[in-house]
Amino acid sequence: MTVEIILALALLVAIFIVLVSLRSDKYLVERSLLIAAPASTLFPLVNDHQNFNRWNPFLKMDPQVKNTLSGPRAGVGAVCAWEGNRQIGAGSSTIIESKPDELVRMHMDWIRPMKGIGTMDFTFKAEGPHTLVTWAMYGRRGFAGKLFSLCIDCDKMCGPKFAEGLVNLSQLAKTSN
Repeated sequence: MTVEIILALALLVAIFIVLVSLRSDKYLVERSLLIAAPASTLFPLVNDHQNFNRWNPFLKMDPQVKNTLSGPRAGVGAVCAWEGNRQIGAGSSTIIESKPDELVRMHMDWIRPMKGIGTMDFTFKAEGPHTLVTWAMYGRRGFAGKLFSLCIDCDKMCGPKFAEGLVNLSQLAKTSN
């Protein structure tokens, strides 16, 4: 009887491992907002970490977060490292591609609460006097990330913050004009 129970448990664990392994290794979180401002107003608010931190909704999660900026102030090579509470964790963001009024691409390196890497894109598309701004985060996840995604939906966790951030960006753009 004991052998049958052990075999049944082993089979269940094996099935669980296979199901987790079959989950997509890709993730994507994306939100867009049509903002009543030209890309030339919005781009500098993203391409410069000091400006980005003025509207970044994740920073509101920890008013005591410590940000360290290094490299150039804006554009390729600009780095913002953060160290915060359990919610915000620790990591860094490095601008790896910058096309004026079109794209800001950042390499994300999370240290805690969970290690990971990813890419974050901000794209700007003119639509008359407005700009469609899209904030996207994407990458690949290993087995631990796939397992984590069974309990925590990255889109539900980050998507609302992205939407909030785009509203913050829109409000800041109004005062920057």
